[in-house]
Amino acid sequence: MHFLKLSPFHLLSLALLLQGVLGADPLYHFCSTSENYTSNGTYETNLKKLMASLFYKVPSTGFGVDSVGQYPDRVYGLGLCRGDVSSTDCKSCIVDASSEILKSCPNDKEAIIWYDYCELKYSNDDFFGKIDTKYKFYMWNTATVNDSASFNNNTKELLTQIATEAYHSSKLYATGEKVIDDSRKLYGLAQCTRDLSSEYCKECLDDAISDLPSCCDGKRGGRVVGGSCNFRYELYSFVNS
Repeated sequence: MHFLKLSPFHLLSLALLLQGVLGADPLYHFCSTSENYTSNGTYETNLKKLMASLFYKVPSTGFGVDSVGQYPDRVYGLGLCRGDVSSTDCKSCIVDASSEILKSCPNDKEAIIWYDYCELKYSNDDFFGKIDTKYKFYMWNTATVNDSASFNNNTKELLTQIATEAYHSSKLYATGEKVIDDSRKLYGLAQCTRDLSSEYCKECLDDAISDLPSCCDGKRGGRVVGGSCNFRYELYSFVNS
């Protein structure tokens, strides 16, 4: 019996083919247009090696970082899966993200993409351990509540509590819920990328929560999503048990 030995890059390519149209749509992405790499050059080769490395590293623990190559073609990368996601779903998400980010940001030396289940980022700058202040977006439920002032206070209280649990946890991830009246319960999630210190995670989440009035005033659900941290709240449970 003969066995075919595949490199990490070939296995990632195979996984991309198998994934096909099964993956979910991305939430959002940013491409940096400030610097480009040459097609088929050293940076692109290093980037593909990095994607293959993250495909292996991230699913087992839900997080991974790596860098490949030497200056000026060195590329740094990070992958993060949501804290409640299985390793199988995590791997599928990283596969989708790897494919989509290269299609959406061709020849860009820096890019980031988010899905419900994961985030993937790469750059020619060493960003490990630093709060990403460049990339952030909001999402919200278009439906509003009648008691917006009270609801906003409950939302901030819940997210502040969850954020505290998150930056004190080893996974920098936490979820929680809060009963707000006889018929409604609020659910929330907060998470940081695990290259951050606990202190930086707190700073990142505090800053994100301060955006609540801008993003989600009176909205039945909302998210603030950045390169280093994110939160989400809804009036329904959205995490896996």
